[in-house]
Amino acid sequence: MTIKHTQDLAQIRAMVPEMRRVKAIHFIGIGGAGMSGIAEVLLNEGYQISGSDLAANAVTDRLADKGATIFIGHQAHNVAHASVVVVSTAINEQNPEIQAAREKRIPIVRRAEMLAELMRFRHGIAVAGTHGKTTTTALVTQIYSEAGLDPTFVNGGLVKSAGTNARLGSSRILIAEADESDASFLHLQPMVTIVTNIEADHMDTYGGDFENLKQTFIDFLHNLPFYGQAILCIDDPVIRELIPRVSRQVITYGFSDDADVRIENYRQNGQQGRFTVVRQGKANLDITLNIPGRHNALNAAAAIAVATEDDIHDEAILRAMANTQGTGRRFDHLGEFETGNGVAMLVDDYGHHPTEVDVTIKAARNGWAEKRLVMIFQPHRYTRTRDLYDDFANVLEQVDVLIMLDVYAAGEKPIAGADGRSLCRTIRSRGKIDPIFVPDSQTLPSVLANILQDGDLVLTQGAGDVGKVARHLAALELNIGRMQ
Repeated sequence: MTIKHTQDLAQIRAMVPEMRRVKAIHFIGIGGAGMSGIAEVLLNEGYQISGSDLAANAVTDRLADKGATIFIGHQAHNVAHASVVVVSTAINEQNPEIQAAREKRIPIVRRAEMLAELMRFRHGIAVAGTHGKTTTTALVTQIYSEAGLDPTFVNGGLVKSAGTNARLGSSRILIAEADESDASFLHLQPMVTIVTNIEADHMDTYGGDFENLKQTFIDFLHNLPFYGQAILCIDDPVIRELIPRVSRQVITYGFSDDADVRIENYRQNGQQGRFTVVRQGKANLDITLNIPGRHNALNAAAAIAVATEDDIHDEAILRAMANTQGTGRRFDHLGEFETGNGVAMLVDDYGHHPTEVDVTIKAARNGWAEKRLVMIFQPHRYTRTRDLYDDFANVLEQVDVLIMLDVYAAGEKPIAGADGRSLCRTIRSRGKIDPIFVPDSQTLPSVLANILQDGDLVLTQGAGDVGKVARHLAALELNIGRMQ
């Protein structure tokens, strides 16, 4: 399917005069990845943007530098001048800004509704799935950028080559990460949808019913127009099962022999993956992918499938794969630092589901087999730790040294037996490794000083604030050394 992408931004704006009646848009929780991306695009479109969050971060600082009004803390008066208020499901209904907006009869919309409005008059490419959304979104963006098509993108993480998680482009293309965690992706009506995989996660949203989760993905795919395209990973057993229920054009990708876009001969050399992509009716592509792991080869194949259907030149695809810098906190190689016994390599990764942790471990083993793998793991949410407890234990015991932090609650109340200490005990009882529980990350420096050896690969893993640990390992005078 070839689409003309030359419609400029002025034409897009002219098609949505009703939205121009909105002058000031306020975001509650503007520092989050998904919220900040939409805010930045709207800011660049000329809207007055304000937002609040509990603490400043690099994202809020960036938005402030671009002209947004940022409030630290949630207060009723923050919404005084808003035409509309945007919220995520992480925001409690008792939030004073939500209450003030209701009293003033200011429209309150969910984050996905605002994203849907941005997508409504554009050629939307939505990337969904339990794992791999952020990297796949970045790879699609990289291809279209290399092709000179200047897409708008809204991602759930930093696109390192662009230096941001969102950008307003001049073409009619919008590439966006679609969030299934609260089922809000059902608001989106893209032209093309990628689904990377489907696993049990965020099950509270779906009443603990996996069939409900699967049906929601089917409903999402049926938001495509009858001429739209579903790009689906046929390696995933759940997706393979669901394909007969999808009444839209389906294009499959994966390592499987029956994939429409097939990966062959994958091998990894350190940070790079190399493989061949076989496409029906098109020349094979010999890919050098500048991010490691078979899972990232799958993410790349999804992006290549979209680009192939849109007749993007092969040269742009090859350049994008070779030049990608990946995304922030996705096997993010931060460099090397000196230890008391030599030099260690430092990698930070956002993965917080057992499947994500497993593929990250495999990427580390395949690229740096000679290194001892030291993981600093922080479980994310008590409910996830409870629901996937045995899976976490099975995956985490694969590393050589495991340092366990306590659960990053993300607003949840503790659940007995679903915490870091309990998970440590379970893994220790299996006899493969002897994990170390560190209840206070402030004590991590002394723990690491006694553990690290020359040549270690240190992997900080999790979706909570463990990423800050990685970025401050040296600066916090850990008695280990300093980043080179």
